[in-house]
Amino acid sequence: MTEIETLQQHLLSLQKLASLGLLSAGIAHEIQNPLNFVINFSKMSEKLLDDMKEIMEDVHDKISEDDAADIDDIVEDLSVNMQKIREHGERAVSIIQGILLISRGKEGERIPTDIAHLLHEYVWLAYHAQRASDKTFNISISEQYQEDMPRDIMVIPQDLSRAVLNVVNNACYAVAERAQNESEDFKPAITVEAKVENENLIIAIGDNGCGMPDDVRKKIFHDAVTTKPIGKGTGLGMLITHDIIVNGHKGKIDIDTKINEGTKFTFTIPIKSE
Repeated sequence: MTEIETLQQHLLSLQKLASLGLLSAGIAHEIQNPLNFVINFSKMSEKLLDDMKEIMEDVHDKISEDDAADIDDIVEDLSVNMQKIREHGERAVSIIQGILLISRGKEGERIPTDIAHLLHEYVWLAYHAQRASDKTFNISISEQYQEDMPRDIMVIPQDLSRAVLNVVNNACYAVAERAQNESEDFKPAITVEAKVENENLIIAIGDNGCGMPDDVRKKIFHDAVTTKPIGKGTGLGMLITHDIIVNGHKGKIDIDTKINEGTKFTFTIPIKSE
C-alpha cells in the first residue's frame, strides 16, 4: 500500500508538471507578442534618432553651442537606451523561444545546437528561478566552454536543456543547504564545462554543496529518490535526466560526490550515434 501511495504521488507530480508545461508554453507565447512590439518599435526609434541627427547637422549653426551640445548629448543617450531596450528584448525572446522549444519540440528529434549557448541560458535560468524563491540565495557560477567547439552538435535540445535544469537545480539546492551550516567564509559555487573529445560531447556540472551519501548515489537513477523535504522535490528529476542522456542520447552519466565537498555530474554523449 505504501508503494501504491508513493506511485500515486509521483503520478500526481507528473500531471502537475505536464499542466505547468502547458501553462508555461501559453504564457511564453503571450509574452512574446508584446516583446516583438518592443523590439520593433525600438528599431524604429533608432531609425528616427538617426534621422534627427541628420536634421540637427543642418541646423547646428542656427542654435547656440550650448543648446547644440545638450541636444547631441540627449540624442546620444536616447540612442544608447534604445539599443539596450532592443538587446534585452531580444534576449527575453531568446529565453521564451527556449521555453517553447521544451514544450513543442518533436520527441526524439535531433537538431544542430549551439551547446555553449544552451548551457549558458539554462544554467542562469535555474539560478534566477532559485533567486525568485529565495532572495538571499547567491552563488558564483563559472562557465568554461571549449573555444573551437562546433556550434551545430546534433542533440535533442528540449530534452538536454531539461536535464541541465534538473542537475543545476539540485546543485543550487545542495550549495544552499551547505551554506546554512557553514560560516560566512563559505562561498557557494557551481562550475559548468563543455568540450568535444574523441567524438563525444562532454558536459560537466559541479558544485561545492553538501554532497550525497553513498546509498543515495547508488539508487539515484533507479528509484524516485529525493533528499529534499516534502513539497521541494518529487524524486523524478534524476530519473528523467537518466532517461534523456542514456536512453535519448545513447550516452552515460558519471557522478563524483563527497559529503561536505560537493558533487559533479558528467554527461558523455556520442556525437556520431550509430
